[in-house]
Amino acid sequence: MEQLAGPAVVSTALVVKKRNGQHVLFFEARILHAIERACKAHLGLPQESALDATWSSVAHTVTQQVVAWCHAQRQPILFLEDIQDAVIAQMRAAGHAELADRYAMYRREQERKRFETQRLLIQKRDGRIVSFKPEKIAIAIGKAFAAGRDDALSPQEQRLVLELADAVAAILKGSESEVRTVHIEQIQDLVQQTLADRGHHDVARRYRTYRQERHRARSQAPVPQAPLIDAERLTLRAADGSCTRLDLERLTLSIADVCQGLEDHVSIDALLRRTVANCVDGMPTSRMHEAILLAARPLIEQEPAYSFVAARILLRRLYREILDRSIALSEVRPAYPEMLPRAVARGLAAGRLDPRLGEFDLERLGRALAPERDLQFGYMGLQTLYDRYLLHVDGRRLETPQVFWMRIAMGLALNEGAQRTERAIEFYEMMSRFRFVPSTPTLFNAGTRHPQLSSCFLTTIHDDLDHIFKCIHDNAMLSKWSGGLGNDWTPVRALGSYIRGTNGKSQGIIPFMKVANDTAVAVNQGGKRQGATCAYLEVWHLDIEEFLELRKNTGDDRRRTHDMHTANWIPDLFMKRVLANADWTLLSPNEAPDLHDLYGRASSVAMNSTKRWRARASSSCSRWCRRCSCGARCWACFLKRAIRGSHSKIPRTSVRRKTTRASCTAPTSAPRFC
Repeated sequence: MEQLAGPAVVSTALVVKKRNGQHVLFFEARILHAIERACKAHLGLPQESALDATWSSVAHTVTQQVVAWCHAQRQPILFLEDIQDAVIAQMRAAGHAELADRYAMYRREQERKRFETQRLLIQKRDGRIVSFKPEKIAIAIGKAFAAGRDDALSPQEQRLVLELADAVAAILKGSESEVRTVHIEQIQDLVQQTLADRGHHDVARRYRTYRQERHRARSQAPVPQAPLIDAERLTLRAADGSCTRLDLERLTLSIADVCQGLEDHVSIDALLRRTVANCVDGMPTSRMHEAILLAARPLIEQEPAYSFVAARILLRRLYREILDRSIALSEVRPAYPEMLPRAVARGLAAGRLDPRLGEFDLERLGRALAPERDLQFGYMGLQTLYDRYLLHVDGRRLETPQVFWMRIAMGLALNEGAQRTERAIEFYEMMSRFRFVPSTPTLFNAGTRHPQLSSCFLTTIHDDLDHIFKCIHDNAMLSKWSGGLGNDWTPVRALGSYIRGTNGKSQGIIPFMKVANDTAVAVNQGGKRQGATCAYLEVWHLDIEEFLELRKNTGDDRRRTHDMHTANWIPDLFMKRVLANADWTLLSPNEAPDLHDLYGRASSVAMNSTKRWRARASSSCSRWCRRCSCGARCWACFLKRAIRGSHSKIPRTSVRRKTTRASCTAPTSAPRFC
């Protein structure tokens, strides 16, 4: 329904996010209305009757407590399900457990009604077919009541608006069970007639005046585009080789299905025309979803709502892949409970899932699935889920998003004993609502035969050839099961250090880091995503300068690690030396094997020891970083390279500005940089 001009029905800072992702104003009267319906059902009273003073007080008290709870969250956007959970919690806290159960039943009844409304389609004036939204009737009636007033509607008027909207919706739905289409003008005529029949003649008059004004405005609108006549000449090739004409009406209904609830933001006609432009004569029917998806994706930049449209197109493709048949989004709920047992059975048969998953109460877990939460995904999120996370056998997906969350929940609840089914449902509720999402290894491996759930693994590599390649082997095996890696290379001797066993000189840490980098590329987390490895080095290591150049795009590519992160450990003493513009020594760790294990005061004492450090400074593989007049070895230049080479959180622009001033030898420059 189109909205009347004028003040809003409710003016509040709170916004409610509905199940379809839309944001609407917080409507206190709706909470009270729902609680009163639950009270009447609990008392066995007809819904049109009034509550007595006692139960009316209970309804108002619970409503105020829920409203207070909503404001106490200090969040501008609240989830509708959270508000309904708060209603049940406040009822139980007030000692009305049976009433809370009635309200839970009311929620389920409303959910059933939402699916019933999908049987009713609305034809707009431009010919578009959209879903029926009862709340738009309430908004239009509320605007008619509020027209010409500066104040908001009273709670009694809000309740009257809801009652009138429910009456119109009841007449529209009637008792027919088949899908039918109603023109928007018929609905507006019915709203106007209902207002007059109920004695609200002034409101009906304002509503009629508004319709006339809108009609005059539409008469000046641009001429619509020409119909897609040529598209009907296109032929599609079925799987059995037969050819059929492109059915524009069926294609329009398919597009309308994925646009349901988003019609205020997206254009079905624009998607239809773009889809037809992507079709070629003789195209397989199986590629029609791809044509619609290609039509929707470029529009995401213009309107974010198209991201949800594209996600729904991908969802329909996923449902068809799992169920072996095409299915509309409105028909998914009855088919959803069977998806979990089917996915578990296929996963067990393929050897992908832990056999213990078959010991869960799969029927109960299937009933706990909430298919409407599939619509919470945007396109990029669902595409990433489809490509990387959903289990598949020979390229065919076994899971829908909700089955995916439940499989992870079951994997996490395996050790919960007799309560594992209940715990799995609790885990599922948290994850499927996006309140908590585990890390990638858990998403990949929970419930599988290799349940590796840890995220990060840290390794200190010793100055020993066997241990170096043992750690590289460990990197490969850990990366295979999606682990992130952190390698401490500080103990490995530096370039030019003496090797007693061969009487030669070391090549330093850089060639070994190149091998670790290539290992992360080759073992890309089981073929699902790029490997994640980070190398760590202390700032006194003799190879620190080459280490800081590992991520550069210039220089000898054999001494570069473009796919591995680097991190530089900097002790407090180093920064104190920078502030004092003092000297700093670089040395090979085989000359000070105990230095890397020291920390705190013991580390500072060891580094400040003149005897230890100056003796080593005179050796062939140590050198000093001294103050200079041209910047070749000055502190500011060294720090500038360190921050640019490693992944510091300091913005690069600010580093450039400050290091430019610090490039000379002025002692005051270093404190400004630090």
